[in-house]
Amino acid sequence: MACVISAPASSSGKTILSLILAAWARSKGKSIQTFKVGPDYLDPQQLSLVTKRPCRNLDLTLSGPEWVQNSFSSHKNSAELTLIEGVMGLFDGVGSSREGSTSDIARLLNLPIVLIINASGQAASIGALVKGFRDTDLNLNIEGVVLNNVNTSRHRSLLTEVLEDMNVRVLGCLPNSEDLHLKSKNLGLSPPHELGRIEARIKLWKFIAEKYLDLNYFEKLLASPNCENKKSAKIIERKAKNKVLDKPLIAIAEDKAFHFNYPETKECLIEMGMEILTWEIIKDEPIPKEVKGVIIPGGFPEEFAEEISQCKRSLNSLQKIFCKRPIYAECGGMLILGNAIEDINGNEYPMTGLLPFKAREGSLKVGYRRLTAHKRSLILSPHQKLVGHEFHRWHLSINENKKDLSPPWLSTGWGLDPVSEGWSNNLLHASWIHLHWPSSEKILDAWCNSIEAIKGTRVK
Repeated sequence: MACVISAPASSSGKTILSLILAAWARSKGKSIQTFKVGPDYLDPQQLSLVTKRPCRNLDLTLSGPEWVQNSFSSHKNSAELTLIEGVMGLFDGVGSSREGSTSDIARLLNLPIVLIINASGQAASIGALVKGFRDTDLNLNIEGVVLNNVNTSRHRSLLTEVLEDMNVRVLGCLPNSEDLHLKSKNLGLSPPHELGRIEARIKLWKFIAEKYLDLNYFEKLLASPNCENKKSAKIIERKAKNKVLDKPLIAIAEDKAFHFNYPETKECLIEMGMEILTWEIIKDEPIPKEVKGVIIPGGFPEEFAEEISQCKRSLNSLQKIFCKRPIYAECGGMLILGNAIEDINGNEYPMTGLLPFKAREGSLKVGYRRLTAHKRSLILSPHQKLVGHEFHRWHLSINENKKDLSPPWLSTGWGLDPVSEGWSNNLLHASWIHLHWPSSEKILDAWCNSIEAIKGTRVK
């Protein structure tokens, strides 16, 4: 059947419930495929670490319903169990709307929902809360609830009595325990390489699942649908027909500083005939001369600014290929193209100096962005419209204009004035905005064309 884990609000326990169910499944020798609603990178990385298979993002706003349905259909039968972790509260979407919310995903895929609720300090009021979520959209199926932060048998009994009187199934009660607290930072959960002792955690989470959850019911609820497995999502199939012939090598930065990647991006590029090189900037690896294009995703460069500034071979190799090879840089990846980054302690460290700014901590900027291309550039055609996502706490001090570079697009979002942002030309795209390449044939086409255009050229 598969199910969606959702909640009334963020920080209710969706991720820890998903993780302990995944840990239980793996400990029992059962394969489990996980999905994450929205543009999140960190929750999927933790789920991937536990399940040992890529967690897939389902994002209606970024990717559209066709991609979401195809991706879910492509991967749901690859394992015995299937689980989708929601985002924010059940009905929270773009701005004040429900657009792209977890409820939209559950409705589109026709899946039941399990709500996890922070029950601390509640008794009969839990009934009003659950009734509100159950009755807001009668086309949704709230299959049951898990109660979080329930520390006594008396509290558990009274909450269970309230909900069972409403014919709401209680699928478990989790205590307030340090073992169920996940480290976080200013953009969400800490990345998986900071978890530590993962095998010990999996054993502990499996024990907690067996002690506090109705696993017989969850096992039936999470059972993957028995239907014919489809091939890869359509966008990949279409691109595979126009493969590049000479297997160009693409370097994608991936290390503890840069890791905000969707797994489908690599898969698409490989399907299109490209070879992928994992480039570890933090290890001071230079970009090999045979590389035809570079992708630098987001991450946490501020935490490693001193180390990055000392990676001269990595930074110098970026300088050498600048405007000679296609470079695509998102958010934190863009920051190393500037003059300097100020780290979390307020110390400033030099970067490549290719873009005219210094970066320091700023206010939170988060949300989906509607984008209209100003011109033809590395990944865009004139007037092309895209949707992306912005999520960072940075301020840029821009000290000059680069005559050969200009913003790739006009960006606007809910409650925001339009703004032209980023830097671009035919071989560079650097912006705050995260894009979902695999669901955009136009982006993939433009990247292919840019790689083909530099065929035969050499970097000294």
